[in-house]
Amino acid sequence: MNELNEAFGWLRAAMWLGLGLLTLWAVVWVIRYLRASPMERISIRQAIRIRWGWKRLARMCGLSVTDKMPTALASLATSDGKEPKPRVLVPALKVTPDAFGVMAGATCLPKVGLAEFQKAAPYLADAWRMARVSVLPGEKPGQVTLRGVRVDPLITPTVHVPNGRPPEEYAVWELGVDEFGLPVVVPLREVPGVAMGGLPGFGKTSCVNRLVCDWAPSPAIQFVFFDGKVSHAYEGDYADLVQRAFEFCGDDLEEANRKLKELVQLRRARSASIRRVLGVKNMWHVGPSEDWPLIVVVIDEAHTYFRDYKGSDPATKKLAALAAENARLVEDLVKKGRSVGFLTLLTTQKTTGDAIPTFIRDVCPVGLSFAQKTADAAVAALGDDIREWPDASPVTLQDPAYVGVAVMSQHGRPGFIRIRTPYVADPDAARVAEQTTHLVRHPAKLLEDLIHRTGVELNNEAPEPPAEAA
Repeated sequence: MNELNEAFGWLRAAMWLGLGLLTLWAVVWVIRYLRASPMERISIRQAIRIRWGWKRLARMCGLSVTDKMPTALASLATSDGKEPKPRVLVPALKVTPDAFGVMAGATCLPKVGLAEFQKAAPYLADAWRMARVSVLPGEKPGQVTLRGVRVDPLITPTVHVPNGRPPEEYAVWELGVDEFGLPVVVPLREVPGVAMGGLPGFGKTSCVNRLVCDWAPSPAIQFVFFDGKVSHAYEGDYADLVQRAFEFCGDDLEEANRKLKELVQLRRARSASIRRVLGVKNMWHVGPSEDWPLIVVVIDEAHTYFRDYKGSDPATKKLAALAAENARLVEDLVKKGRSVGFLTLLTTQKTTGDAIPTFIRDVCPVGLSFAQKTADAAVAALGDDIREWPDASPVTLQDPAYVGVAVMSQHGRPGFIRIRTPYVADPDAARVAEQTTHLVRHPAKLLEDLIHRTGVELNNEAPEPPAEAA
């Protein structure tokens, strides 16, 4: 009797423990649901419906397989000699909700793999009440990832508030989210240049602002701005960020020519001293530092500095000569500056050869385009392959709902992706710039101090000429 009472005592304790765990789980879910945004609550309810109805829906969509081989336990359980009934196997599904919809991970089965899930995607979208469902290979072999979006992330404006903290990893550009609500991150490590095009007012400057605001808190990054729209910094889009830059230049071609020459001379000095100062031939082998920072050269409205002036009068000839030399100087920075820590960002409305010379544009590995009016402008920005992907063409982004949406090629996969870039408010940009003003150092002065400390003597050789046009 004592043993029976003890057994019932253990059973009651187990029941109370199970009830306590179930209550704790319910409380956690209730708190999570209450703290979620209205959009996230809808996704949570959808995720619950997806889990409950998955086994039935999977069989209806052909995502199941019949296993006629009985398990060992089923074989032992059948004592009358009858064959056990075949089992219908359904891929296991794990669903995670977010503001745009759900992310689901599924385990493949024999004859139920990536191709079968992709074929069933339209039916899953209808059953899950999603705008669309995409299927991609999972993180591990034998798995697939399903992304269902209820609302279109491309037409949902987003806002980015800089946190004011240094980036965890250097030269990583967080652009925004793609058409499935997934984050898009572009690595700019060892990238010499970025070419960005798009109609006025469609998000180019805001896209650059986010990069500057996210990187500004790092003392290992220094900025220089060329703004071809204005004559003075306070007139343009970089009025709030200019205090974080060690140089600023407006639309004066002569001033731009002088500052570009200084940058090229700095590039040459770095090239001559990098091996003896850093011990490597490529700065990225050790990464940027406060003494040897990554120099981000932002050239906005780049066509201002490269325009091909036509005319025989002295003033026009002078402008034409300055523009031609500016193009050669920027070519030098893009083609030779990567290994010594130069990253050049060029933005313009149409990245055609008359706006950004092809010998500069075609050596920029990263290309983005916001809305464009013509197919030729889209091809200039993204290459001939964009003709084969008409649904992703920036020509389709001229609607005001797509302000802030850019197109770029997919790294490692064929095709193009559309990205919703967030808006960065001017007060937030000004706040970050003001908080990081003390980090501004001129890289030429830093290099001079570094050479002095290390005792390196540079050879007094004649400076190399700028790279010739390709």
